[in-house]
Amino acid sequence: MIGILISEDEKDEIVYMLKREMDEILFDLKEPRIEQVIKAAMEERYKILFNLFKRVATEYECMNYMVRSKKKSNG
Repeated sequence: MIGILISEDEKDEIVYMLKREMDEILFDLKEPRIEQVIKAAMEERYKILFNLFKRVATEYECMNYMVRSKKKSNG
């Protein structure tokens, strides 16, 4: 476990950067020309970024970036 002290301005900048990166991933995941292997890697990266985001963002902001999991139905 690593701790870090940051100012409110630095926290806001981290939130901003994480939001931009997550928005870009969500946009790219909708692109049909991107291969599934690449999309799987992007989804893994999104999970990591979202876990970081949860540590610095408000609950309301987190709700906007929660991704619904895809459940496969069996017939």
